[in-house]
Amino acid sequence: MSERLSSKVIDQQADRLCKLAKDIWDNPEMGWTEQKAVAWFKEYLEAEGFETEVGAYGMPTAIRAVWGKGHPVIGFCAEYDCLPGLSQKVSTSKDPVVPGGIGHGCGHNLLGVGCLGAVVGLKAELEASGKEGTVIFYGCPAEEQLTAKGFMAKNGAFTECDFTIAWHPGSTNQNTYGTMNGIEGAIFRFHGKTSHAAANPQDGRSALDAVQLMNVGVEFLREHVTSDVRMHYFVMDGGLAPNIVPDFAATKYFVRALSREACVDAFNRVVKCAEGAAHMTETTVEIERLGGLYPTLQNKVLVDIMQKVREELPDVEYTEEELKFADEINRKQPQYVEGVTPPIDYLNKPVSNANGGASTDYGDVMHIAPSVQNADCCASTLAGGHSWMVTSCSGSSIGMKGMLRAAKVMAGGAWDLICDPEAQKAAKEEFAKVMEGRTYICPITDDIPWPYKD
Repeated sequence: MSERLSSKVIDQQADRLCKLAKDIWDNPEMGWTEQKAVAWFKEYLEAEGFETEVGAYGMPTAIRAVWGKGHPVIGFCAEYDCLPGLSQKVSTSKDPVVPGGIGHGCGHNLLGVGCLGAVVGLKAELEASGKEGTVIFYGCPAEEQLTAKGFMAKNGAFTECDFTIAWHPGSTNQNTYGTMNGIEGAIFRFHGKTSHAAANPQDGRSALDAVQLMNVGVEFLREHVTSDVRMHYFVMDGGLAPNIVPDFAATKYFVRALSREACVDAFNRVVKCAEGAAHMTETTVEIERLGGLYPTLQNKVLVDIMQKVREELPDVEYTEEELKFADEINRKQPQYVEGVTPPIDYLNKPVSNANGGASTDYGDVMHIAPSVQNADCCASTLAGGHSWMVTSCSGSSIGMKGMLRAAKVMAGGAWDLICDPEAQKAAKEEFAKVMEGRTYICPITDDIPWPYKD
């Protein structure tokens, strides 16, 4: 088939898009603080004719940018926050820009700009055809903090959409029909009574004992939950000195499962472990819910549309220098096999049915409207998620090439959906069938702390 208009426009703007992705990579910002990235997106979107609002839904680093009219309304969910401890130069060895600093170890500098390229490409298709359709760019902060899209949804985001589209950088070009876990998070703070641990231990009530007993209870609980449930924690505060019975200790938990119902059930049982530990130690426990998010819900009709576009597009071509760079990174991993491990695993793969253990707040959006999240190759084959290797690739030409192709897949898939009313109908019917009459209930309740600091 002839080259799509959306792909041509993305190629025409490739230098601008890559510069923005590199600027965001060079200036990483943690969730809830993404002021630079937001300003740059605003400037680009307004120059492309989008009506753009920064501070959307009452959130200072959220964006809502709109172009077009009528239906279908298609929303693209962009992200641009980074991770702690993953500062890294574009290098084949671990070499932080700032030791211990922040960096784009999940490729969100690519993720956000890939969505930007997609909306610009789709806009071009709509303009040239005269068809009706509304394109919305949602700038979503703090995905790594897990609850931002929930806060956006609580304040009215996404309900205007007929469909939504997102993607994530990875090490392969492979979508899935499977599910990623939902999550519930909380901090458990125990309060006891201090005393001298040797002279008068009988007078103390150890908050650390309570934390440890809670954690032991959860370890035994693992035997009595379904296999998809994951419960993980760390001790945030365990006292001041070994000879002082600690009157305060705290532990932070994430509880995950493949359904919202199973996640909430397991979390409630973890709460019982905390309450039991407090009772055993004569301490008190204060529970600060951090919020939750839904598991993902891939719409198979939309997945198939994206897969068709993916297979029609030409493969990315890499230089010898890029392949050598990727191979040297792969060699740092114990899974590397000489002559077997490809430098970059860029060939299209069939759609899988595999579930994933990680979580994303895009799952909330996927329970509001029929949605799809693509996965596109932007790193060397063995660059594991949340690693210095991903940071390095995300700032390199390897990451940029994958980002541009991801933008073309999303724009092309969205355009094919607009041109196919039967596919729109089928995607909505599938969504209704899977939801079984249920509606999205936002897990960000009024007791969840507002994330932005003054």
